[in-house]
Amino acid sequence: MKPYPIIFSLALSLLCLPASWATSMLPISLEQLSTRASLIFFGKVINNEVRKDEQSGRIATFTEFEVIDLIKGKTGTRHTIKQIGGHLKETGTIVRIQGVPEYVVGNSYVVFLPEKSKSGFSSPLGLHQGSFDVATVNGEQIVSNGRGLAAQPERTRTSVAIPLAVSASNPSQSLLSDFINSVRAYNTP
Repeated sequence: MKPYPIIFSLALSLLCLPASWATSMLPISLEQLSTRASLIFFGKVINNEVRKDEQSGRIATFTEFEVIDLIKGKTGTRHTIKQIGGHLKETGTIVRIQGVPEYVVGNSYVVFLPEKSKSGFSSPLGLHQGSFDVATVNGEQIVSNGRGLAAQPERTRTSVAIPLAVSASNPSQSLLSDFINSVRAYNTP
C-alpha cells in the first residue's frame, strides 16, 4: 500500500479545518493593574484613526483621548494610544489581535497603560482587563470591564486590603468615584 494517498488525504483535511485563534490571559487584580501601570486615566475618546505606522510599518490604530481625570502618571489634557491592528479602509486590510480593546468615539473609559514599547505601542495592561467602560446608569457613572470586580484574584502577603464597593445586582460594576478612589489608594505609599 502506497503512503501517498493517505498523506495527501491527511494534508487536504488539515487545510479544510477552520482557522481559529485565541488569546489566554491570567486574571489581573485591580491592585496589580493599579500598581503595575505607569499611566492611568479616565478619559473620553475623541478620535480613532487607522493607518500604517511609520515607525514599525504595521497597521495601527491611534486612539486619542480627552483626559478627564489623571489618576496616575504624567500626560497632557489629551493622550493618544497606539495599538497594533485595525481596519485600513484604503486597502481593505483588517488586522485584529484577540483581546486588544477597541475604543468608540464619544465613549468614556478608565485605562491602565504600561510604558510604551520601543515602537511606541501601548495597549492596556492585560489587554481588555486594563480597559474599563464608563457608562451613566440612573444618573450615576458606572465602571465595568465585564469581569467580576468583587471576585479579585488572591492578594499577596504584602498587599493591602482596599474595599471596592460593587453593585449587588451586578458585581462587575462599581461607581466610578469609588473605583478611582480604590485605584488611587493602591498607589498611595
